[in-house]
Amino acid sequence: MQYDNAEMARKIAEQVDRHGGRTFYVGGMVRDRLLGRENKDIDIEVHGIPADELGRILSELGEVTAMGASFGIFGLKHYDVDIAMPRKENATGRGHKDFEVFTDPFLGPEKAAMRRDFTMNALMEDVLTGEVLDFFGGQEDMRRGVIRHVNDRTFAEDPLRVLRAAQFAARFGFRVADETVALSSRMDLSALSSERIVGEMDKAMLKAAKPSIFFNEMRAMDQLDVWFPELKALIGVEQEPAFHPEGDVWNHTMRVVDLAAGLRGQASNPRYFMYASLVHDLGKIVTTQVIDGRIRAFGHEYEGVPIAKTFLGRLTNESGLIRYATNMMTLHMRPNMLAAQHAGRKPYMKLFDESVSPEDLLLLSEADFCGRDVDSSTYTYGAILQENLAFYRDAMAKPFVQGRDLIDAGFEPGPDFGEALELGHKLRISLVSKEHALPQVLAFLRRSRGIRND
Repeated sequence: MQYDNAEMARKIAEQVDRHGGRTFYVGGMVRDRLLGRENKDIDIEVHGIPADELGRILSELGEVTAMGASFGIFGLKHYDVDIAMPRKENATGRGHKDFEVFTDPFLGPEKAAMRRDFTMNALMEDVLTGEVLDFFGGQEDMRRGVIRHVNDRTFAEDPLRVLRAAQFAARFGFRVADETVALSSRMDLSALSSERIVGEMDKAMLKAAKPSIFFNEMRAMDQLDVWFPELKALIGVEQEPAFHPEGDVWNHTMRVVDLAAGLRGQASNPRYFMYASLVHDLGKIVTTQVIDGRIRAFGHEYEGVPIAKTFLGRLTNESGLIRYATNMMTLHMRPNMLAAQHAGRKPYMKLFDESVSPEDLLLLSEADFCGRDVDSSTYTYGAILQENLAFYRDAMAKPFVQGRDLIDAGFEPGPDFGEALELGHKLRISLVSKEHALPQVLAFLRRSRGIRND
């Protein structure tokens, strides 16, 4: 059986109307419909009906689920519709969740909309008539591509809204209004949890065509110090103009992140890939120097690892993400270097063997190259890199020395098995066939165990 969320929202509105109330679509649904964007979430707000009466109305339509009854939020089983009552919020602390919430069915639409973060999110649409209520100029702000806060007091009570402003700007290609930037610059983000920070970052990194807008807006709001000090340190770190006409490392990183956004759909793990693009050049903070009149950053791909671990460790305890990002960081220059040097097969075999994801590594190398303010059509290494990757994949699909081969040869498993298999692996990526590698591995085991050859 299919459950039509929109149809249920209308049924609720009809019943509410019969009882003298009024029902509105609220939040992102109205915004996205007016922008012509898809939004599957249905959030409605019911005015003029007390909580107990609303509960009775809903129970006549289905099984009521109290999604957040203390906040005046209800649902109906089988339907993805959030049903809320108008509410007021008072801050009780500095954190995102430090609020007292009071429901008031007779608060009125304008006062209810005032608690919203931005004018474009404060729009309300009557479910039955389609009338759009726009108390704060949200439609005009959307036409102008502006993210503007609704109210100074309510906005400043929730520091997460600083990051929401930045991620909305990135996702929609908008800019944050000057007065919102100014207010945001005075807000303290230190009480926010890392999960909240990453939650907003993820939306920008995975949904925006240009995630750089997120970071540039955070920079404009002077909000890099608490959570992103390593990124702030990229500002003003110069690069050799002949290789990097785009300017300092901040500019380069922002370009790479945007180019990576265009490639993330091809990555094995788009989220990990985007974070790797963000941290790939952090090592230039500590390695950049002028040598013989030219700007160099020798070894930055290695020196950046501890910096990246500190940065990412502040945001998340996901060891897989950190391992992926630092691995990509150490290797990101090598594909293009090998292609430029017309390297043979073995260096590519070694490179791809060291990579957590060779396919993603080539994507990052492409973004890094094109992040030098060059036309992506000038990137000519792609074909040779893909050809070598295909060769690597084919080579790794061929038979190779495994533990059972050693057992079949009469050897009992022991501490030296690991070393023997490591030797087999080195021979494998050196393109030695199993036929020729196995005798060498067996000879190693004989020497290791003091077995004389007869």
